[in-house]
Amino acid sequence: MKAKDLAAVADEVRVMIQSDADIVLARQQARGLAKELGFSASNLVVIATALSELARNIVQYAQCGEILLSRIEHGNRRGFVIIARDQGPGIADIERAMQDGYSTGGGLGLGLPGTKRLMDEFEITSGVGQGTTVRATKWMR
Repeated sequence: MKAKDLAAVADEVRVMIQSDADIVLARQQARGLAKELGFSASNLVVIATALSELARNIVQYAQCGEILLSRIEHGNRRGFVIIARDQGPGIADIERAMQDGYSTGGGLGLGLPGTKRLMDEFEITSGVGQGTTVRATKWMR
């Protein structure tokens, strides 16, 4: 692992995403941070799956980007946040991209809508030629 590929500041971890190997590293980092926070084994799988979908989109559509992982606290609630960010081509029609079965990459079209279902909060912003940012949060129960 190269220092430029992984930077940790307090409870935030940044992983640069350019290849499948980076996706594996990001999954490991997410599972570790979420486990420290006290998430159950089943929620660790949920978080890793959501992260994989977001990171895979970066590799497939934007070629490179970053994943930011962090803890969040709101009152007495604790959670885990994934931010996936790239400077790729962007998404022209977010509403359509969030429909099950829609894919521009030849896949099943379940990535973004599936990630939204797995996580408790999901926000996406994108502009053609400006890249895409997805913020997904999972709260402890």
